[in-house]
Amino acid sequence: MSHTPAPDYIAIKVKQQATWAAGDYAQIGSRIQIVGENLCEALDLHSGWRVLDVAAGNGNASLAAARRFCEVTSTDYVPALLEHGKARAEADGLAVKFQEADAENLPFADGAFDVVMSTFGVMFTPHQERSAAEMFRVCKPGGKIGLANWTPSGFVGQIFKVIGKHIAPAPGLNPPSMWGTEARLHELFSTAASIHATPTMCSFRYLSPEHWLEIFRTFYGPTVKAFAALDTQGGEALSTDLKTLMAQLNRATDGTLIIDSEYLEVVITK
Repeated sequence: MSHTPAPDYIAIKVKQQATWAAGDYAQIGSRIQIVGENLCEALDLHSGWRVLDVAAGNGNASLAAARRFCEVTSTDYVPALLEHGKARAEADGLAVKFQEADAENLPFADGAFDVVMSTFGVMFTPHQERSAAEMFRVCKPGGKIGLANWTPSGFVGQIFKVIGKHIAPAPGLNPPSMWGTEARLHELFSTAASIHATPTMCSFRYLSPEHWLEIFRTFYGPTVKAFAALDTQGGEALSTDLKTLMAQLNRATDGTLIIDSEYLEVVITK
C-alpha cells in the first residue's frame, strides 16, 4: 500500500515567500483596489473598529478600512509589499500600522480584532486549515471575517490551471482556489455562526492581451517564477496557452483587454 508523505509546509512556505517576492505585486494589486473597498462595505465596517488585514499584499483592503477610520493593522510575510502599503498610506494621509507576520502563526492575542480580512491573500497559504484557524482565533466572538477569494472557474483560477499544466504544483496541497468555493469555506470555518458567500466580478483592463502578459510576466510572482522555470520552448507554450485563455474571455472588441474575473466575496460571523 503506497503512502503519500505529508507536505513539507516549511519548505513550501519558503518557496512561496520567494515567489511572491519575485515580482512586484503592487503593480497588479493596485489595479483592483475596488475589491478592498467593496469588501469593507460588505462587512459594514464601523469607524473605530480594530481591523486586521492578513496577507495584505500592497494594502488594498488595509487602506480601504483606514479610509473608514478603523484602527488597521496590515500584515504580510513579504517586507517589500508592506513598504509599498506604507508608502500608499502616507501618500493618502491614512493611519495604518504595518507589521510583518505569517498568516499561519499570527502574533496577536485571541479575540484581538473586531474584523479580520484578506483579499486574494490568505487563500495562497499552504496550510489552509491553520491559516483559517488563526484568522478565526484572533477575531473576537461575534466579530466578522471578510474574504475575497478567486474561484476555480474564474479567470485567475483558470490562469493557475494553465500554469499547472506546465509547472507541477506542490504535491499534497489543496489548490488555493478551493477558498473560492462555499464547500471548502464551510470546512475551514465549520464553527462559524454564519457564512455568506456572494459570487462577484472584478475586471482586468489592459491595453491589449500582450500588455497583460507583459505585466504579469514581469510583476506577478507566480507567473514570474513559472516562466523562469521553463526553457524557451516551454515559455512559448505557456504564453500561447495564456493568450488562448484570454482570447476566450476577453469581452473587448477594440484590441484592448477587458476580462471579468469571478471571485467570492465572503462575510463570516464568528
